Amino acid sequence: MSEFRIPQGVVAVADYEPHARARLSDAAWAYLSGGAADELTLRWNREAFDRIRLKSRVLGAFDGGGTGVTLFGQDFDHPILLAPVAHHRLACQEGEIATVIGAGGARAGMVVSTEADVALEQVAREARMPVWFQLYIQHDRGFTRDLVARAEAAGYGALVLTVDAPVTGARDREARAGVGPGSFPAPANLSGLAARPPAQAALGESLLFRGFLDTAASWRDVAWLRSLTRLPVLLKGIMAPEDAEHAIAEGADGIVVSNHGGRVLDTLPAAIEALPAIARAVAGRVPVLMDGGIRRGTDVLKALALGAAAVLVGRPYMHGLAVAGPAGVAHVVQILRAELEMAMVLTGCRRLEDIGPHVLFDTPSPAGGRGLG
Repeated sequence: MSEFRIPQGVVAVADYEPHARARLSDAAWAYLSGGAADELTLRWNREAFDRIRLKSRVLGAFDGGGTGVTLFGQDFDHPILLAPVAHHRLACQEGEIATVIGAGGARAGMVVSTEADVALEQVAREARMPVWFQLYIQHDRGFTRDLVARAEAAGYGALVLTVDAPVTGARDREARAGVGPGSFPAPANLSGLAARPPAQAALGESLLFRGFLDTAASWRDVAWLRSLTRLPVLLKGIMAPEDAEHAIAEGADGIVVSNHGGRVLDTLPAAIEALPAIARAVAGRVPVLMDGGIRRGTDVLKALALGAAAVLVGRPYMHGLAVAGPAGVAHVVQILRAELEMAMVLTGCRRLEDIGPHVLFDTPSPAGGRGLG
């Protein structure tokens, strides 16, 4: 394992970011930290949390308290999971192996990307906490079926189907840094996947709509995937209550409210702003998770107060990975967990089950959601 060190003065998650920028190439930084187009959604993900205020409570009883949570029959010490991020070797030579070791050190679950630089079986062998597998439906459905079987055989505890990126967003920052097809090594898990057939279109027709999207995933694929596996299936990338309803109808076991970290469609609202309406629509039928913009333990508390059962973090742990390897990953999660515990005590919450809208200072909006402005 490469030599890493947590720099002096790193006491908050955001403190890792400048150190990571100094270590990463322009291309790697653009890929890991950039968003789509003008990066408004990327910025709003963070700013929306800042607008939510908390209500403190005093003299609570905290005996027997804690941050444990059970999801799909799997026990977690806290509700902070590592989100799926591709190409960990951009940040650390050992790639996802270093990340999953750090996750184990922080007692955090990890969602491993289809586009990981290390084969899913190798990552699972190093896991000390539950690992889930993030899945893209490939144009070759047989290859997709084999990926699912591999994840099951390797001991993954759930499948997280990303549904919000049938096409890549306008990644202007990446383009300016020279990132394009072939810039990074091919994902280890996609070895053997035949190239997508070239799109065919008549002169003047759109290649996107007349060819490329012919093999894109659809709702039919959700039911098909559900029929393939005994594992829980979560749909990641839900931003509309209607899609959450459809997902449950097709057999989804969980929902992840996410705008893909602002990397696909710019000017979507912040994920935390979409969460309350989706949580109301789901009404406890399946667990709802969320990601996007979490940088403080208070953000975790706010997400849980607005209906999330757990959260996923992405860029922060990648910054920790780039700076301090497994120790950096573990440290990022430990910071967030410690801040969550402090916020729980100061808002009068002994357990995660005690967290609800009452910890928020802002009054409910007339529509039943919470005023985030």
